[in-house]
Amino acid sequence: MSARLARFVKEPGERLELLRQVHAAAVRAELPPELVLAVIEVESHFDRFAVSSAGAQGMMQVMPFWKNEIGRPGDNLTLNRTNFEYGCRILQFYLQREDGHLHRALAAYNGSSGSKRYSNKVKVAWKSHWRTEPLYWAP
Repeated sequence: MSARLARFVKEPGERLELLRQVHAAAVRAELPPELVLAVIEVESHFDRFAVSSAGAQGMMQVMPFWKNEIGRPGDNLTLNRTNFEYGCRILQFYLQREDGHLHRALAAYNGSSGSKRYSNKVKVAWKSHWRTEPLYWAP
């Protein structure tokens, strides 16, 4: 994955650390790391300081209200390890709520429920850059 990530993160040591952190957070949340990498690509293009117009922060573009929901209002969402933990757990929550339906879970994650626009972007990123094995994309 390091070679695939090189277009976004130039320094090899930084890439390796990023991949380790993504893998650890994804595995803890029982998510495919490749899916998480695709979400990060679409959300922030691997910019840890990205902030959306809605106020979402970090690589996985986590909304700050989640800090209160989780009970840790002092967390810094621009720290990659923290951002990945939040983002992966939030995506896990939506996948469980949507009975494993990836398109619906990704739309909920993005705040675009009822639309496949965002989930299709993630699917394209996954297919183009991160895929290592099949992933079920329900219609």
